Amino acid sequence: MKNILLLVLTSFLLCSWSSMDKKIIDISGQWTVQLDSTDIGLQNGWQNTTFKQIVNLPGTTDDFGIGIPNKLKPGLSKPQLSHLTRKNSYTGAAWYTREIEIPSDWKGKELILKLERVIWKTNVWIDGKEVKSEQNSLVSPHYFDLSGYLIPGKKQRITVRVDNRKQFDISLDNMAHAYTNETQIIWNGIIGKMNIEALDPIHISNVQVNPDIDLNKIKVAVTLNNSSKNTQKGVLNIVAVNKKSKESVVALEQTVQITSGQSVVNLDYNMGKDIKLWSEFSPELYELKVQLKAVKSKSEKAVDFGMRKFSKNGTVLTINNKAVFLRGTLECNIFPLTGHPPMDKQGWQKVFKTAKEWGLNHLRFHSWCPPEAAFEVADEMGFYLQVELPVWVLNIGKDKKVTDFLYSEAQHMIEEYGNHPSFCLWSMGNELQGDMALLTEMVKNIRTQDLRHLYTGTSFTFEKGHGTLPEPQDDFFITQWTNKGWVRGQGVFNSESPAFNKDYKIALQDVTVPLITHEIGQYAVYPKIDEIPKYTGVLEPLNFMAVKEDLERKGLINKAADYTKASGKLAAILYKEEIERALKTAGISGFQLLDLHDFPGQGTALVGLLDAFWDSKNLISAEEFRQFSSPVVPLLRFSKATYTNNESFTASLDVSNFSGDALNDKVIEWSILNDTTVIASGTVTKTINSGYNHELFTISESLQKIKKAIKLTFKVNIKDTDYKNQWNIWVYPEQQNINYGDVVYTRSLEEAYKSLKAGRKVLLNPDWKKIKGIEGKFVPVFWSPVHFPKQAGTMGVLCNPSHKVFTDFPTDMHTDWQWWDLNVNSTTLIVDSIIGGSPLVEMVDNFANNRKLAPLFEGSIGSGKLVIASFDLSKDLEKRPVAKQMLISILNYMNSTSFNPEVIKNPDTLKSILADQKEKGKEAATSIY
Repeated sequence: MKNILLLVLTSFLLCSWSSMDKKIIDISGQWTVQLDSTDIGLQNGWQNTTFKQIVNLPGTTDDFGIGIPNKLKPGLSKPQLSHLTRKNSYTGAAWYTREIEIPSDWKGKELILKLERVIWKTNVWIDGKEVKSEQNSLVSPHYFDLSGYLIPGKKQRITVRVDNRKQFDISLDNMAHAYTNETQIIWNGIIGKMNIEALDPIHISNVQVNPDIDLNKIKVAVTLNNSSKNTQKGVLNIVAVNKKSKESVVALEQTVQITSGQSVVNLDYNMGKDIKLWSEFSPELYELKVQLKAVKSKSEKAVDFGMRKFSKNGTVLTINNKAVFLRGTLECNIFPLTGHPPMDKQGWQKVFKTAKEWGLNHLRFHSWCPPEAAFEVADEMGFYLQVELPVWVLNIGKDKKVTDFLYSEAQHMIEEYGNHPSFCLWSMGNELQGDMALLTEMVKNIRTQDLRHLYTGTSFTFEKGHGTLPEPQDDFFITQWTNKGWVRGQGVFNSESPAFNKDYKIALQDVTVPLITHEIGQYAVYPKIDEIPKYTGVLEPLNFMAVKEDLERKGLINKAADYTKASGKLAAILYKEEIERALKTAGISGFQLLDLHDFPGQGTALVGLLDAFWDSKNLISAEEFRQFSSPVVPLLRFSKATYTNNESFTASLDVSNFSGDALNDKVIEWSILNDTTVIASGTVTKTINSGYNHELFTISESLQKIKKAIKLTFKVNIKDTDYKNQWNIWVYPEQQNINYGDVVYTRSLEEAYKSLKAGRKVLLNPDWKKIKGIEGKFVPVFWSPVHFPKQAGTMGVLCNPSHKVFTDFPTDMHTDWQWWDLNVNSTTLIVDSIIGGSPLVEMVDNFANNRKLAPLFEGSIGSGKLVIASFDLSKDLEKRPVAKQMLISILNYMNSTSFNPEVIKNPDTLKSILADQKEKGKEAATSIY
């Protein structure tokens, strides 16, 4: 009988809930606006004035086409190359006004105005009378209590003054993504929901839900407002409903005493035995409906939540007590059509759907907090979010007003977004420096208020004495290095020969909390010129247009697509190794890419495999990317990329399994292929436990059957699953003689001239350490050649694999791991001034320069024929099989009838190109900073 009564009560509550309509009027639509750059509006009475210009809110002055029109033309300089360019800019106060009328039956109600998102400060007037509050949040809606100002049934004028000037120093060079023109723009306007809600004098103002999956209950904190002077008796009813199944949990009813002002009622609510947990694999959501009945007052509020526990076990992150690995990228407020984030779910669905398609389960919101719609979509799709306070400064703690503002923003984030199960991690800001003790105190204080998230003081720091180990209160640690070394490829991929049996285990020896690698990647991709027509909104791609015009002037526009493809393929190869090396390291609990998609600011940092619109650049497919970015990833450990045929290929297979469960008795299939021909293969049956599985099996295959230079591919797949992966290796014959034939090999330009004059074939291979040019590098431009100009600035090899010079040197059109030795032991020649001839191997230049670059060039001079190679083809060739193989392939080509290079019409220019220079050293990975 008791259960029947409870079911009846639950049904009654659900029915009564649906019958209680909220009283809200939408005030979006037609407004008038007046800009106030000289701050004369207040003294001139604009707080009760209709303006001439009609606009539609929500929207921004950029949308309206008002402000200062852009007069810049495309150019390879700042500010054009700094970021996308606003078609119309405005910074200052703007006044927005319209007439409204609230219903006559709203008499005696509290009237709350909501403006969902604004930059930065708002003031409100009703019929010229200022509402006694001022709002300045960058992370949450601006609320105003209009009770006592609005008269039900009467037409009145509402005026909102929006000031988008900087109110607090929270942004280094205006780069924090809550306040910036680098990605989001510093827009003026109001976006998102705009409404007025009528509430009874006693009402629910906030509901916070803290799930406890171990005890199958939730702790509910209900904030009540009582505007009367007396304590009132009320009845609270709460019921949770599974949003997918529509099944209700047994309702709870409690009588409460509601004191005057604001009070909080704390309740424990039993969710029953059959709770549905929220995670990336089962994003089960509940809606908690809370209803209050008091004398002459009724109120209700509904919030979504998930039954989940995001926590840590030593150095491992966990979701619902199971290990989780974060496969993430940054979201830096990049929305190039509007210059501001989407405020509806539809706008965010493409972001999260694409990220999921590319194997990700995590987004980090760098120095900003997204709007409600982003959390809602992340909840529904099972994403783990890291959200940050809106700050990126080098002097944190210097200004108490800034600190107070950040504490206020933290409170807003708890109240507005704290219930969302996707809100899992919280950082105080990006790369913060200054008073690190203050950050530790902030973490401690905010955690005390809200235990639903994990916290860290900063997403990495360059502060001396910090950043190499976690701070005392950090739940997790975001870094690019520790006290024992790098944990991202920037520090090793160019300086260490390729090895695929390495991880960052040594670097993590002193780390005691889960570590997430900071902003890995940042490998620049050449601008995709055909992207220009996509910019149909408030921003002009003057940066892209400048690159296009420069290529057209230099006669290189036909190479633009190849530049993008070659540099992008290299970036994809490096991203793969970045991710796999992190996955191979026990103690690393995730990575944060910078970035899966392009970052159009900070010097046009086009580091994405997707463009700024989250569309693929077709450099690698999402399916290929998921091979190394999935809940389960097969990982191969092997010592190097290049072999000779007197060696064996020895490797061991690891599997990263963060699917939440063991994969029992799985058949693992492997094969080594030469194109489609199987060289070797096998199967192994193994149980793949949850977490990291080291050395499930090893293989060792002799390469003696290989008789010519080839590229082989090792493939592995877990049968009856979608999980697979592959790697390339290169094998060269060990017993080969270097046959110069008719070719004169020299390191001297003067000797080359003499032999050419005599009609000889000449391979000129000057000492790369002593000639003019650009430092040879395997890795491409880091981030941006504009933002970080102190770097070599090339973007990888571009060649024609079918050219006869590569007959005995297998290669694709882009850099792969076999090019490492050649690239790092080279100087890239600047060959702009050569008239005639042609490059056999080009290096893609960065888009700020667009020079013709080549480490391998051919041409005819007089009756002689010349190849210039500016990588080292002379030293230790028996220990450098790639260099030896390249030399053999070049010589075979030069001794063939196919060697008929174009004439170099100005051969004297080689004296300038190959001029002696003081012997150069190599850039350190940190030299760009």
